[in-house]
Amino acid sequence: MKAVITVIGRDTVGVVAKVSAVCAELNINIEDITQSIMQDMFCMIMLVDMAHCNVDHVAMRDRFTALGAEMKMQVTVTRQEVFDAMHTI
Repeated sequence: MKAVITVIGRDTVGVVAKVSAVCAELNINIEDITQSIMQDMFCMIMLVDMAHCNVDHVAMRDRFTALGAEMKMQVTVTRQEVFDAMHTI
């Protein structure tokens, strides 16, 4: 199962490292990553594979929400199922 993790907020040191560390902690594989800084805003999108994640989706989402609060940034996780459902009629 794939998901997209987005991170948005004021640029600061160590954002990629912290998000990557949580992915490693939860056994989530990062498949692709893009990031940019627009003025003072840090924007990152990660495509991840959750096939071997060691917690359920709710616990994973809660962990990334807590990380976002800790970093004072918005961190969201959207599973591939959501994208698939949006394009199914």
